[in-house]
Amino acid sequence: MSDGHSPCTCVICNDYGDRDRLDNFQLRTIVHITEYGWSVVLVHPDDTGPGWAYTIGLWHSHGAPELAMFGGDVYEMEESLNTLGRQTADGETPADGDRRDGIVRGQPAAFREVDPHWYDGLFGGAVAFYRRPPLPMLQVVWPNPDGLFPWQPGTDLPFRHSQPWLWLTPKQHARGVWTRRL
Repeated sequence: MSDGHSPCTCVICNDYGDRDRLDNFQLRTIVHITEYGWSVVLVHPDDTGPGWAYTIGLWHSHGAPELAMFGGDVYEMEESLNTLGRQTADGETPADGDRRDGIVRGQPAAFREVDPHWYDGLFGGAVAFYRRPPLPMLQVVWPNPDGLFPWQPGTDLPFRHSQPWLWLTPKQHARGVWTRRL
């Protein structure tokens, strides 16, 4: 669908000739998007690193950027992304550089545009759904308990590394748990 920014290339809007071969993840994603307007994908933490969550369908349903969160509890991130999805459906579309209050643990959230070089390694479900990235995507960055974002002076090193800095290219990003995903 999309709202005039550019045509939607997703598997709902376009028949790529493989609808009979979509897997359970893709079919469930389509059902969620059809019913709610978006789906939230949870990537659970494992031995290789922390978990993350991201949306699929905000671009299709509302012409809005997809959203991603990292480093927190996946169910808490899912709740935050669903809150932002409802706000987007109500016409409050976030943009790069925006901040919103009360999104993560009562704290504000900042929105940063994701560099497309991260898409294949971190957002495979969205890439498979839309088929032709890049698509607009924003990282929802959460602050520490003092309200400071990872890039602000006064944050400690473990907090600075708890969320990737996806507005940087992978080559500009510090090597670590997030760059190993590529």
